[in-house]
Amino acid sequence: MSRFREPRRVGSVIDIPQELAASQQRYNGEAGRAFIAGLPDMTADFLDRWELTLDGRPMHGVAALVLPVLRRDGTPAVLKLQLLDEESEGEPVALRVWDGDGAVRLLDHDEPTGTMLLERLDSSRMLAHYPDVHESVLVIARLLAHLTSFPAPAGLRRLGDIAQAMLEQTPWALERIPDLEARRIVADCAAAVREVVTDPGDRLLHWDLHDENVLASDRAPWLAIDPKPLAGDPGFELWPALDNRFDAADVRWRFDAMTDVLGLDRSRARAWTYARLLQNCLWDIEDDRPPENRQLEIARRLREPHGRS
Repeated sequence: MSRFREPRRVGSVIDIPQELAASQQRYNGEAGRAFIAGLPDMTADFLDRWELTLDGRPMHGVAALVLPVLRRDGTPAVLKLQLLDEESEGEPVALRVWDGDGAVRLLDHDEPTGTMLLERLDSSRMLAHYPDVHESVLVIARLLAHLTSFPAPAGLRRLGDIAQAMLEQTPWALERIPDLEARRIVADCAAAVREVVTDPGDRLLHWDLHDENVLASDRAPWLAIDPKPLAGDPGFELWPALDNRFDAADVRWRFDAMTDVLGLDRSRARAWTYARLLQNCLWDIEDDRPPENRQLEIARRLREPHGRS
């Protein structure tokens, strides 16, 4: 583990950010360590193969290294290198369907490694920095209304399968929640999911459209990045915007505003939003953590009578 505590100099090409190395080790173990060890050669290979020149400092999220580059003709782009898994393998599929309409444009893709060349957006103009939270929620809602208007292509992960697996895991999880109210909320969420699991939808979902995954560009005010696509119901998309810059008193306004923009049935959208709470709680319990109070509070707020059902 100590070998990843400091950024490693990778020849004259890149520095591996220590946070990326640590997160790969934490979440992916030996596969993550191998990915980090292979990044220098992989980077050099794609710079040569796609005739790219580095054009700035490396950026990263939890899973991917993102390098600003220039194409041979001088066009700015970014090279995204990531460990290929069930989440990342669907990203180029979704980006091809959207074809730059509401989302970042895919310029090139290497299927064996999952490496992508993407258009460069303005990372300094992120929706998370926009001061008007209500307008930010509406931006996300309008993007989702457009992105989910596309039918999901064949081969993507399906929300129905994910939801069914969560329900099968719920009895195990409930036994590991000592707090009675938290256990009841999680059980209620699972009950709501059971009501909709047999009709999970067929739209192309982004799944992770929070306000740090929305960037500005010169060709459009806001574009989505970093999808983890699923085939399913658009109600499953609302959770991140309820959780961004959390304000308990604002949860119902956000939910009502988003369901209005997307034209969703609120009862069904509420059930699929509870599915996101259930998913997050299961992940917490798998990591030996109790469900987060903030997430439980969102469930409480959505349960309160208010507005149209």
